[in-house]
Amino acid sequence: MSNADFLNRLNPSQQNAVKYVDGPSLVIAGAGSGKTMVLTYKIAYLLSTGMRAHNILALTFTNKAAREMKTRVGTLVGDFEANSLWMGTFHSVFNRILRREAHLFGFTSDYTIYDTSDSRSLLKAILKDMNLDDKIYKVGVVQSRISEAKNALLTAAEYARSKEIMQRDINARMPLLGEIYSIYCRRCLQANAMDFDDLLLYTFLLFENYPGICQRYAERFHYILVDEYQDTNYAQHRIMIQLSQVHRRICVVGDDAQSIYSFRGANIENILQFQELFSDSRLFKLEQNYRSTRNIVGAANSLIEKNNRQIPKTIFSENAEGDPLSIQYAFSDVEEGEIVSNKIQFLVRQKHIEYNQIAILYRTNAQSRIFEEALRKHAVPYRVYGGQSFYDRKIVKDVFAYFRLIVNPNDEEAFKRAVNYPVRGLGAVTVGKILGAAHDNGAGIWDVMATPQTYGVQINAGTKSKLQSFYDMITSLRADGTDAYILGQKILTESGIMAELNRDTSPEGFEMKNNLSELTNGMYTFVSMQRETGATEHVYMTDYLSEVALLSDTDEQGTENENLVTLMTVHSSKGLEFDTVFVVGMEEELFPNQQALYSQKELEEERRLFYVAITRAKNRCLLSCAKSRFRFGQMDFYKPSRFLDEIAPQYIQSGKENKQVFHAQQPLFRASTSLRPSPGVLHKVEVAQHQESSSLEEVMINNCPCHVGTHVEHARFGEGEIKALSGSPDNATATIEFRHLGEKKLLLKYAKLTIIE
Repeated sequence: MSNADFLNRLNPSQQNAVKYVDGPSLVIAGAGSGKTMVLTYKIAYLLSTGMRAHNILALTFTNKAAREMKTRVGTLVGDFEANSLWMGTFHSVFNRILRREAHLFGFTSDYTIYDTSDSRSLLKAILKDMNLDDKIYKVGVVQSRISEAKNALLTAAEYARSKEIMQRDINARMPLLGEIYSIYCRRCLQANAMDFDDLLLYTFLLFENYPGICQRYAERFHYILVDEYQDTNYAQHRIMIQLSQVHRRICVVGDDAQSIYSFRGANIENILQFQELFSDSRLFKLEQNYRSTRNIVGAANSLIEKNNRQIPKTIFSENAEGDPLSIQYAFSDVEEGEIVSNKIQFLVRQKHIEYNQIAILYRTNAQSRIFEEALRKHAVPYRVYGGQSFYDRKIVKDVFAYFRLIVNPNDEEAFKRAVNYPVRGLGAVTVGKILGAAHDNGAGIWDVMATPQTYGVQINAGTKSKLQSFYDMITSLRADGTDAYILGQKILTESGIMAELNRDTSPEGFEMKNNLSELTNGMYTFVSMQRETGATEHVYMTDYLSEVALLSDTDEQGTENENLVTLMTVHSSKGLEFDTVFVVGMEEELFPNQQALYSQKELEEERRLFYVAITRAKNRCLLSCAKSRFRFGQMDFYKPSRFLDEIAPQYIQSGKENKQVFHAQQPLFRASTSLRPSPGVLHKVEVAQHQESSSLEEVMINNCPCHVGTHVEHARFGEGEIKALSGSPDNATATIEFRHLGEKKLLLKYAKLTIIE
């Protein structure tokens, strides 16, 4: 295929980016601008000029991207040439190099690669050998610190020599981190194993300490291409400098506006400062978006221009103008879930959009619960992309093991999961003895736990004491007659789970706390609903577990039917596209998150994250936020995200009819967590105490008369109109038609209502 054949398929900007191969270049590829095509065609162009495939190095961040690119190159120039390329992820290519040179660091060429769980297991063993308190030296935190050091190209020796790092570790009450790092490296060497971070660190050290080897590889790679350069970390950036020192023909492709992985070590400065580092580099901008409508592109541009640190560009689209972005202001997270679910059903039935062309994007994984439950309720098929369904997450299953054990102490699977989480020195051997005695004697687990010696369980005094403590805790909780929500909170506290997570400062620990907050949110909602609808006044753990079991037992999503709505975090959505995108939870402290409110750098990354979310949409982008969310044991009220006001108004459908929800005066007090009517409960309904009335034409709410036709606001369901009143004045039930949730019957002495003037 001639050069002209390649170029004819590209627009002028793409052609220029492909044809320049004489020196360093930076290609800024805006969202939907055909970045993969440019990378693929550039490789084909290089081959068409006579460059040999084995002299081209092409680096990506995912195996999927590498496979896709290699397949496309193969289509253009043949599979033999494509397979001869040095193409793959950073880790796979550096692993290929290290296999040949590993002996220089004391490894053999057949070294093992430890994944995250292998690394964690080794660190656990080291902490145990050193008799360190795992409540202070949390294995996740230790693993994260060592990973950060390696990606900053700090060896264990350099780490130990840094006074600044040592002081940081002392302040964190972990002064032995440097020693742990050193032992970890030694143990990996003894095991002939490298972890993923080692593949970067040792490649850098190889080129740094052995200039002749670096020269050999730098001479070999006549041309270097790097995809998603905005996502590179310090180590990857430095290795690229090492490898490009001979030919200085390196092309990095990316988009600073889509740099969203700083929490993984990505450094946006790598792409922003590329032209300073390579002063003779050429800049190419791919500014035509082929994916989205003009309204979506315009909205995204008007948002991202608020960032200070960026490479100026003007993304444009020649597609249809399309619908403006819409913003839905919900009263609560529950109503938000219903609004999104109803809109999806409308799009499928009226606009004939396939489910698999719709995505719901959220800032944190914990937000999935509300939407999972709303979609299940309306029989909308879905999948949780890149993660587990809410009730399948490990921390949720761990907590549910306690819930199940409280209800049924002979639940063997629940017992095995709960007895040593958090760690309380009751390992597999002890658990095996308890279960074995129960099986051998035909007894219940809890009977054996009560008097293990009666059933011949041989344990020492220390283990017996720990078993007794666990037995006493569960027995005490079983005797607690409070409702499911209050009991759930007690379990989280008395089991030590909340204390365990509060000590975990790692990103994983923060995510688990968010999931537990969302779990208690769901329990609160369930208990409230049962009371408000008059289903039952006493809502126990058994009732809650039955409800969740029915939810979780719904036909598995995605096993056979691939036509599914996709739920995912915005981070997971990068690189994907959908006809219709819902970006939910657009509130201050959620998106942007709370930490970003105090850091301009973090706020700009949150804005880039929102930019990524918007630009996943081809034809429709719908934004939503909620006035209230029940989090960490209380009802919290939020302001709409500042990002919503940063989108130019010409690209937004106003939504004036519901924006006033957020500008109404906030309540002076928050919801009680007791879930029982008491003087402090938010919007507490005060029903007039007067004689029985057969007609029941009127009741009192907050000392105001209420009758059929009265418009009310519910703290969770939003605005509605009373359609009927029944029962006695002191036990009245109202049938209310809510704008987004339909008709509900609520028991007024429990319902959280206010009258709308």
